[in-house]
Amino acid sequence: MKEHILLRRHDTLTPEQALYWKDLLYRTVKIGTELEFALPKGVTKEELMPRLIEALQPTQDLTRLGRYGVLNVVSEHCGIEIQVIGRHPYYNALLQQYRDLFAQLPEGIRTRPTCGLHYHVLAVGLAEPVPEIILANVWNLTRRYAPHLRFLTSAGDQMTALCRRRNYTSHLELVRHTPGVMSMAQIQQALRESRTVPEHNNFLNLEHIVFNEDGSIRVFHYENRFPDADLSPTSIVAKAFLFLAILLKAVELSQYGVIHVGKIHKWRRKCQLLDWLSNNDGNLATSDTSRITPEIIEELRVGCRELLELLKPVFDRWEHNPSFEVLSLLAETPLSLLRASGRSWAEIEALLAERAATPTGALDATDQRLMRYIELAELTDRPTVETWKWEVAHDLFLTPQELDRRLERLNHLRGLRWDEQLGTMVFTR
Repeated sequence: MKEHILLRRHDTLTPEQALYWKDLLYRTVKIGTELEFALPKGVTKEELMPRLIEALQPTQDLTRLGRYGVLNVVSEHCGIEIQVIGRHPYYNALLQQYRDLFAQLPEGIRTRPTCGLHYHVLAVGLAEPVPEIILANVWNLTRRYAPHLRFLTSAGDQMTALCRRRNYTSHLELVRHTPGVMSMAQIQQALRESRTVPEHNNFLNLEHIVFNEDGSIRVFHYENRFPDADLSPTSIVAKAFLFLAILLKAVELSQYGVIHVGKIHKWRRKCQLLDWLSNNDGNLATSDTSRITPEIIEELRVGCRELLELLKPVFDRWEHNPSFEVLSLLAETPLSLLRASGRSWAEIEALLAERAATPTGALDATDQRLMRYIELAELTDRPTVETWKWEVAHDLFLTPQELDRRLERLNHLRGLRWDEQLGTMVFTR
């Protein structure tokens, strides 16, 4: 049995409150990214920056998505940073946005260990404060699975340099502070005052959070800084849904308390794994991951599987969203292992896109006619579902087995149920 210890709290959410906040945050939360990459060899920033700004048409306004969803294009120490505005989390729209964006970038862009990929989770236009316990669960979920999240989002190109160095995404303060003994406002203040880690370089960056006097949250905006730079649109979008799923799971957990990081010996092992994955001991700007043996990789995979199992019910509620399948692949073989095996970014994108492809295929004319029967309620007042099926199969010249196969496919796409009152099949979404 898995060890899911919960810290008791006096401010837990009721089931009704949890349903409310899950729905509200899903509707209002946007996940924006900061995409960093190095310039093509032989190209200068002075040449490239004007071309990118002209092509990507940044709006410099969070309320205007623009053609490619770009807020700004800025110079970074690693090369170029493209700030992407978050939008409503619908998989196909997000994937198309990132594919269109990458199509505007010049050939030859690269990732270097100084480049990262930051995910900003922010609730736009909230008219009421967010309960503090939700952020506490985000914090402790991230702490509990920190080494596994770091492994899953690693993107180095060598087995001895799976991650970029710790300086840019430090876990040293993350592992120290627990909402079991501190409020989230106190944790934010500790991060702000730290002489060990600059505030904006924390593994989970809380600098943009604004608290009310009672501890509730007026501005809900935090940053996952730990993912490495990524040039695969399918991977980038799948990880956006990973961070959204963590937030929504945090709401669910807030009905019971705050999730604990685990018993002391397991927690110490996780801290050790973090130190081995993310340190400042590698060449240039990399971590030295030479201690990550095949046995430890399997240990990290087990933790990734546990995290995804915990989040699976959240993913199951999203329609036409293959992010879980993509993340399941990355949990076993992160970008770092794929790159270390010699795969190019184009080959990685093709592999992940194949994993994300839906098995249902295109709908043919008969499927469209069947959908019309249901959508327009062309056959109603039938006493049983068997009667309805027999008549539809007869009209469409289908065998009962073929009709069932087509109904199963439509059920996957739209959801189906028998309506006794109407005497017909109806779509549920």
